[in-house]
Amino acid sequence: MAEIHHSEGQGSRLSITQTTVDGIRVLSVAGELDADNVGTLRQALCIEEDSVSALTVLDMGAVSFMDSSAINILVAANRDASAAGGQLRMAALSEPVQRVVEIVGLDTIIACYPTLAQALTI
Repeated sequence: MAEIHHSEGQGSRLSITQTTVDGIRVLSVAGELDADNVGTLRQALCIEEDSVSALTVLDMGAVSFMDSSAINILVAANRDASAAGGQLRMAALSEPVQRVVEIVGLDTIIACYPTLAQALTI
């Protein structure tokens, strides 16, 4: 389990924990995703060339806010994953994040699942 923390000021706290479940890379994201810390998300989403998992699932249940900079990172990460023969999924989106994802149509680009368990098994 790898853990990445970012906390450069109040309100911009972000924590990303990476685990592997049945060979699937899971990034559990907590906090706010905004312009102040989106680099941490980008770094966590980078696909390693020797990566065993072709699937990465973002557990977004503890994300309280997401702005356009995070959306851009997710679109780019999805593009990179697809180009490498992989897939990016999002799971357990909090209500405020779900609303943003639906408004901008991100859910038509990246598969979203109600729970982490569903994202891991479908």
